[in-house]
This record gives sequence, C-alpha cells and structure tokens, in this order.
Amino acid sequence: MKTLFCSLAIVGLALTTHAVSAQDAETVAPVRMGCGMMTFDTVPGWGLRPDGNSAIGPTHGGVVVDSAGHIYTSAKQGVYVFTPEGQVVKSYLGKDYSNMHDIEIRTEDGIEYIYGARNEAAEAVKFKAHGGEIVLKMPFPEASGLKPKAYRPTAITVAENGDIYVADGYASNLIFRFDKTGKYLSHFGEKGNDLKQFNTCHGMTLDTRYDKPRLLICDRNHQPKGRLVHYDLDGNFIEEVVTGLGMPTSVAIQGDYVSVPDLHGRLVILDKSNTIMAVLGHNTNPDTRRNFNVPQKDWIEGTFSGTHGSYWDKEGNLYVQDWNVSGRLMKLVRVK
Repeated sequence: MKTLFCSLAIVGLALTTHAVSAQDAETVAPVRMGCGMMTFDTVPGWGLRPDGNSAIGPTHGGVVVDSAGHIYTSAKQGVYVFTPEGQVVKSYLGKDYSNMHDIEIRTEDGIEYIYGARNEAAEAVKFKAHGGEIVLKMPFPEASGLKPKAYRPTAITVAENGDIYVADGYASNLIFRFDKTGKYLSHFGEKGNDLKQFNTCHGMTLDTRYDKPRLLICDRNHQPKGRLVHYDLDGNFIEEVVTGLGMPTSVAIQGDYVSVPDLHGRLVILDKSNTIMAVLGHNTNPDTRRNFNVPQKDWIEGTFSGTHGSYWDKEGNLYVQDWNVSGRLMKLVRVK
C-alpha cells in the first residue's frame, strides 16, 4: 500500500451521540475530517426527517448524484431522492426497486438512467432516473451455458459503448458482460485468493482516470486483506492496484480521485497514482465498526460504522452511506 500522509480526523467543537433533528442540527458542531485538499466537514442532521429520524429505513446500497445535483440512495424499501439540502423529494418503492445493492447513473441520448444490481432479486435493472420507468431487466444469463447454484449481483457499471458489467459478488464471483440491450456477451473471473481470482467482487466502476478506461473492482474479502484490481473491458487482468484496504465495498470516481468506502467504518480517498490522500470517518471502536446493528441513537457525528456507498457531486462534496439498520446517509462538504 502507498504511504498514508494525512491525519485521519480533525474533530470539531463537539460530538453528538444521539439522533440530530432539524431543530437540533444548529446546536451540533460539524466534524472536520481529512486534510489538505481532501478536507471535509459533516452536516449534522442532513437527510433526516424534521423529527430527527431516518427518512429511508435500513441501508445496504449505494449513492449517485444526477446532473441537477439530486442525490439518489438505494435502501431496503427502494430508492430515495434528496435535494442537496437533505430533503426527500421523490422515492421509487416496491418490488422493482427494493434492495439495490449498487447503483450507477449514466446519461444516454439526453436521458439519465440508473443501473442497479439487486442481489436478493437475482437481477440487474435499468430505469429512468426521472420517472422511474424500468427499461431493462437482466436476470442470470442462461446463454452463458453456466448453471450456478445462485445469482446474487452486487455491482454494476457501464462502458462508454453501452456494454453493461454485472458482478456476481455474493455467489459465483464471476463478472458478466452484456451489450446495451441486455444480450449476454461474455464473462470472466473465478472464486479464490490467487492474483487473478476474486473473493467477493463486491464493488465496481468504470475507471475513467486513464486514457483507456478500465474496470476498477473491489475484491472485498481477498486474503490476506481486501484490495482493488484493474481489468480491461474484455475481462483481462491488468494489475493489482492497492491492497490492505480492509473490506473495500465500492468505488466512485471524480477526475483523478476515487473514494473507497471500507466496511470497517472509514472512507479512503486515492489519487491517480493510487496513493492514499485521506482517510475519513475512521471508527476505532471494534464493537461498532463493520456492524449493521448500530441504532440511530448510537450514531456518532463524523464516525462511520459500516461504510458501504459513496459519490461525489460537482462541487467535490461527498455523500456516504453506511450499511445500517436505521438507514444512514451523510453529506460531507468539501472545505475549499
């Protein structure tokens, strides 16, 4: 792993160990974390209802931001849409939208679409970000000739030509490639801990930091420690990018930078050379990190418990989702 050269967290004037209502938020100090150009302040109470409770229910999903700055997060019940100020303005709920483990957003012919990997529903989907119309469903590709015992997609991303990649991270550890119509094209990978094997290919995105975009994949449980790896778009191994990241769950790119949530309760930011620039929200308590069952009353401002999804907005702010029984989504404001 490249050298870590900044402090893990700079704490603000006070911490809170209880739910922050809209009325209380003004009395709770933000927590500052990171360093240098990757310094952020939390926004106490962001995304909560006026009564101080979570607006979204249990979370085990991802986050994306559309062109208008609205924040989409997937939860057990469905997908919720927030304003930058933290109010829910829309939701897509029900059996077609529930339990999206990972989501990505893409503009095609002027229309914004969300792609989702639904591990419990054994499918990937594509729907319109504005309106929610489902336009494509991708169950297990029978054309692959494989006969898996299960199909539990955990990640999805889309290449510039429209090809769709779906990681079956909770089952076969294969990555399936479809064309833009959902037609099966190929697959690659196998389960294991060797250099070119996956042990829970949990998260994935198109890494646009390079002249030829490639797949950046979170190999969450690879031994001895979790890692990121690069594959080309034909499924050929390129390199092991970085190791020792704990349990990396997902990746989000902005410019030369990538945010990497770690299920142990922290978020790592890497630069284009994949050197660690900052570590945010680091949780030192073994009882509350990598722990789904931390109730809202025990949340600590500026400390994560099971960091699972993240995304950047145009201003470089970060939205971070915890894997959490009460449903936790946080806004981190970039300090200029």
